[in-house]
Amino acid sequence: MSDPIRVLLVDDQRLVNAAVASMLRPEGDMELKWCGEGARALETAREFKPHVILQDLVMPDADGLDIVTALRADPELLDIPLVVLSANDDAAMKAEAFTRGANDYLVKLPAAVELVARIRYHARGYLALLERNAAYSRLHAELQEAAAYVRSILPPPITTPMATGWTFVPSSSLGGDAFSYHWLDNDHFALYVLDVCGHGVGSALLSVSALNALSAQALPGIDFLAPDRVLEALNDAFPMERQNNLYFTIWYGVYEVSTRTLSYAAAGHPPPILLAPGEPPKQLQGVGLPIGTFEGLDYDNFSTTVPPGSKLYLYSDGVFEVEKKDNAGMLPFEEFIAILTSLTHDSCQQRVDCIIETVQEIQGKLAFDDDCSLVEFVFEG
Repeated sequence: MSDPIRVLLVDDQRLVNAAVASMLRPEGDMELKWCGEGARALETAREFKPHVILQDLVMPDADGLDIVTALRADPELLDIPLVVLSANDDAAMKAEAFTRGANDYLVKLPAAVELVARIRYHARGYLALLERNAAYSRLHAELQEAAAYVRSILPPPITTPMATGWTFVPSSSLGGDAFSYHWLDNDHFALYVLDVCGHGVGSALLSVSALNALSAQALPGIDFLAPDRVLEALNDAFPMERQNNLYFTIWYGVYEVSTRTLSYAAAGHPPPILLAPGEPPKQLQGVGLPIGTFEGLDYDNFSTTVPPGSKLYLYSDGVFEVEKKDNAGMLPFEEFIAILTSLTHDSCQQRVDCIIETVQEIQGKLAFDDDCSLVEFVFEG
């Protein structure tokens, strides 16, 4: 048997309480609580936790409209449906009650069939809201757990063959960002960033699976020194029709320490930015469709020399695809690059943190609408 519908009546007249009780009693699934003092309405509501409140407007110890306002200002009570039950049939009074936050207005005393119908209607809506809130809380907990796991498998900062600093800021709905870097052999160092489409646990799981395949070099028969072959193998291993129609973008690079050569390939991912001393910013743009979108995709290798003292930024689109505050439009990519080139901080982590803080200031909020990943590499001599 389900719990009864709890109805709180705030009215100073015992006769009204008796009448409402007689109307609800035949229903069998409604529990009535009477509060005869307006001054105790909020306290009683917090204790009783009603599904519907019936509120009188004229009481000797309190103004009913002020009670409506107070109920709507209380975080614990603001969503509970509030039905004004008043002898006043004035249109202006009704309008004022709705302005204060009432959900409904009945001139007392209505017929039992109408009162019961109104109570059931509002109770159903409120119970549905409670169920949605509970489901959202469970989902939020799952997303937080998934975000914590993604963060736990991200690589620690290093100092050789380059210094690194990074940040990972998951959105409230958790996207599919991931990145990593590690040695392939004594002379080759892999670095990559990927972004799965969509949001939620499914996107995060796919990003973790792809990350694990790369970090464990678990793509059979593939030379991980060849970026194009790595992306082709990922495309074969993660077709979107077997991944709940999810696909991902990726930029994958291999740095050869002895020659200072960075080879790379990309699958639809935003280009990393290379800042070499005395040179203009260089976008390491690759050519290729996202992983999983079509069978048998081919990818191309590119390469560049990395001068001593260069900085390389890998990132997801969540760090720059932001709306400026005051409805000033999207942040242009050129402005994002300008942020990178203007940094004067001493360490990788300080610069990364400054970039994130600057973008947060531009958008006028701390939270990002999409996952935000940013990694800085500093190549020493």
